[in-house]
Amino acid sequence: MHNRRIRDLVAAALTAAVAIAAPSVVLSTGAANATARTTGTATVTAAAPAAASATATATAATVPRAAGVSPPARSPLAVGTIRTAHTGAVFAGGLTVQPDNQPGVAANRLAAEGRTAEAAAARTIAAQPIATWLGDWLRGDLLDRVVSRNLAAAEATGTTPVFVTYAVPNRDCGGFSAGGLTAAEYTAWNERIAGMLRGHRAVLLVEPDSLSHLPTCTSEDATRPALLAAAVAAFADAGVPAYLDGGNENWNTPAVQASLLQRAGIDRARGFFTNVSNFYGVDGERAYADRVSALTGGAHYVVDVSRNGRGWLGTWCNPPGAGLGQTPRVTGGTTGLDALLWVKTPGLSDGTCNGGPAAGTWFPAYAVALVANRKP
Repeated sequence: MHNRRIRDLVAAALTAAVAIAAPSVVLSTGAANATARTTGTATVTAAAPAAASATATATAATVPRAAGVSPPARSPLAVGTIRTAHTGAVFAGGLTVQPDNQPGVAANRLAAEGRTAEAAAARTIAAQPIATWLGDWLRGDLLDRVVSRNLAAAEATGTTPVFVTYAVPNRDCGGFSAGGLTAAEYTAWNERIAGMLRGHRAVLLVEPDSLSHLPTCTSEDATRPALLAAAVAAFADAGVPAYLDGGNENWNTPAVQASLLQRAGIDRARGFFTNVSNFYGVDGERAYADRVSALTGGAHYVVDVSRNGRGWLGTWCNPPGAGLGQTPRVTGGTTGLDALLWVKTPGLSDGTCNGGPAAGTWFPAYAVALVANRKP
């Protein structure tokens, strides 16, 4: 009931991937931002606005640099410190804002067409750090280009990029987001990414939905946790903090999710993520995540707040009234919460529902609404 609906998303991702090879495009955030379905039959009311304490002592998302001043060097984490490092070391310098991300490209196109209000909304979204998705549509040299250009942008500003992997075998168990690599391809693909990130500051979110599906995706239960554990180990050996799939507050129980995380190598990961592409409020997600953390030896966590400014609104697909959540930021590191991130790219359609275009396509009117309804 919680799987993602991509439909035309892979096609959109391939288009973006080809575009990144062009000299005029510096970076891509990755078009394959999946969209999460929520509980289906469960009754959930809209979440109340998060308490101010949810982001107390948060640092700025980015670190401004004076013209002509080089950013300080950012050495990678030492192997063995990923689990215990301070949040400020994991996300050194704050979060990277990529130039030429998808909202930015949309803003330029809309401005050229004279669609001023829609361009302004896209530009507002483009100004924030958004995660870069790496999926099975990116392989070989094209994968190398996407990763290396994002790293270059991050290192030019002394910030930390966030990547999302999305290529696990039998992804979505053959559902709307069907796809993925073979087991052998997947292992080599993750090792390639780990090799490129070795020696650089970066954070990885490993395979949204991959663990949360397993109680119902029984065909993958015997093999998937080991594949994910191998990926986490490869990243850990390269000094790269990884977060595993922690679902959300209205999916599996904390005990079930913690057991899945343990099987997938949470002991070598930094922690887990919640609410990816979803709409639940920060307070509920933190309460849920704290329970999962307590069952996984104090694992840290991050929360996707890209579109949760108005909480759960009764549907996962372009819900009317949704708004941008809090701006992405790294916390002060005094709790288990490491960061509030924009993992899903706000403004990309969830699919042909509520007036939306094909999934993965920029939805100008919806982007305007997200900005208008954003969390104060």
